[in-house]
Amino acid sequence: MPNWKELLDELKESGSVFDLIRRKYLKRLHEVTKRNIIIYYSGWLQKPTLKGHEVNDADKNGFMSVIHKLDPTLGLDLFLHTPGGDTAATESLVEYLRSIFGTNIRAVVPQLALSAGTMMACAAEEILMGDHSSLGPIDPQIYGMPAHGVVEEFNRALKECKDPQKIPVWQPVIAKYHPTLIGECEKAITWSNKMVSKWLESGMFRKDDKAKEKIDAIMKELADHAITKSHGRHLSKSHCQRIGLNVKALEEDEGLQDAVLSVHHTCIHTLSSTPALKIIENHIGTAFIQQPREMVVQQ
Repeated sequence: MPNWKELLDELKESGSVFDLIRRKYLKRLHEVTKRNIIIYYSGWLQKPTLKGHEVNDADKNGFMSVIHKLDPTLGLDLFLHTPGGDTAATESLVEYLRSIFGTNIRAVVPQLALSAGTMMACAAEEILMGDHSSLGPIDPQIYGMPAHGVVEEFNRALKECKDPQKIPVWQPVIAKYHPTLIGECEKAITWSNKMVSKWLESGMFRKDDKAKEKIDAIMKELADHAITKSHGRHLSKSHCQRIGLNVKALEEDEGLQDAVLSVHHTCIHTLSSTPALKIIENHIGTAFIQQPREMVVQQ
């Protein structure tokens, strides 16, 4: 008979009711797809005042934990629900996932995968979206400001300051820029554009004779601030299909749609009703759950 401590340890390992229900539906989804499943869910909508919900380097530990013991030959269905985050961390995560699964990765976006989340989706061979799903622009942010917007504003200032009367208007604006800001913005734009273009070329369009033409059109729509207007803009499934991304509608397969949305709803319930801030978990029950100031790894 187990003692008090052994029972407590068993309860901790089993997780909450939310964990048990979420894992039941993750297992059911795997039975439908026969593929590896990893969910990458952030609670930025439920806990907007807390820090740590963005894509960051700490996430690598979570992915390492949940990838362990998976069969790479089954490919990967990567659920993405994130506001985005650090470009360098995004690049590192994608390269790590591809080192394990190659390009046999399918992105699943039940609701929102914005900014760096969209960049990760573009590294997949295919993106599953529903009528309720959205991707977003991939224009990088510098110190909370859109890099494209900063460069556009600076170029406008240069143009208008050819008229000496406009100099006093622009002087206090430009004075707020630190010396390397424009260069950092230009480099960030080039970096993110090259990164996503490379992933599209080596993944989604690697067998397409018109790859370059399609990628150029997609990058113009996703990365050009003059077109997207706002970094927070939501791009629907039909919009993403129209610009050329390989997007499959969840509505085409009712059984798959039901299984995907069941997982999504259990994740949202977990983020809404528990201290969980971020969930990285696979279909065999290994989870890396971030709570404020702590990480909980469950096998």
